[in-house]
Amino acid sequence: MKRLHAVLLFVLGFAVAGVFSGAVIADVTTSTSTVTTTVGTTTAVTTTTTPTTTTTTTTPAPPPTRTLPTGVRVAGVRVGGLTPADAVAAVKDAFARPLPVVVDRSRLLLDPARVASPYAATAVARARISTTGTNVPLVVSVRGAALRTWVNAIGKRFAHAAVDAELRFRNARPVITGDKPGRSIDTKVLLRRVIASLRSNSRLPVRVHTHAVAPTVSGDSFAEVIVINRELNRLYLYDETKLTRTFAVATGQAIYPTPRGRWHIVVKWKNPWWYPPVQDDWAKGLKPVPPGPSNPLGTRWMGLDAPGVGIHGTDEPTSIGYSASHGCIRMQVPDAEWLFDHVDVGTTVYIV
Repeated sequence: MKRLHAVLLFVLGFAVAGVFSGAVIADVTTSTSTVTTTVGTTTAVTTTTTPTTTTTTTTPAPPPTRTLPTGVRVAGVRVGGLTPADAVAAVKDAFARPLPVVVDRSRLLLDPARVASPYAATAVARARISTTGTNVPLVVSVRGAALRTWVNAIGKRFAHAAVDAELRFRNARPVITGDKPGRSIDTKVLLRRVIASLRSNSRLPVRVHTHAVAPTVSGDSFAEVIVINRELNRLYLYDETKLTRTFAVATGQAIYPTPRGRWHIVVKWKNPWWYPPVQDDWAKGLKPVPPGPSNPLGTRWMGLDAPGVGIHGTDEPTSIGYSASHGCIRMQVPDAEWLFDHVDVGTTVYIV
């Protein structure tokens, strides 16, 4: 009987402990299991409570996305309200647009990536701390060698060399081919304008025009032309290709021939002295002759670039019409004076 009372007290104490335990722990889910114990003829019910704790995990909210101030631009590109990454992409896309270059009426396209690189990330970083409405400049690195190569290629493409007038002779008569102007581009101006457009990120067309290049030798360079025929002993004066005067002359003897070919008047002297050509045997022992009636050169000397040869007057008028000189071209004194006044240094002299 005492043993039965002891068991009942133990069960009762355990139950009371479970009640207090359930009242103290909050947010605890309990599970109950029942154990039946039989002692002799008395049956005791034991209830066991097992607490279960539920843990809740909270994920922190992501930080808000930062965007550029409203109304901010980078080299004219709207980046306000964009994230930095999107802003950098927008600036790069805008810079990558082809730059139109118009030469006269021809339109070309320059790929900026071939000659330059933009510092887009740096500009966007400045834009992030700029006030509304700011237009942040874009720093552009231009590869000078690549751009000059491109500009020079454009210059060569549109350049046309000028064609000089040319004096020719056909059947001992002068023929002048016409001159033609050329075209050229000022590549320095084109280079400066392209660099300015790249640095400002402008894609407005860069316009340049070719300009005329004058020929070095024009048709007017051959205002007077002299043709000398040794067989006929005649001197013909042409105004360009038009015959204006014909003169009887004396040319060189067979042993002292007047040289054939194309020559030019290189010097003109009035009332010249005559000096004996020391290299020629026929002049040995002769002395210089001052200006005057007995001067072998008369009153005028038009020296050629053929050594020792010139057109001049003479103190032997009866030699005119014959091959009688020592290589020079003799004229009557009045004819030599007239010709002297109508030709210039540089005049072409064609001897046939």
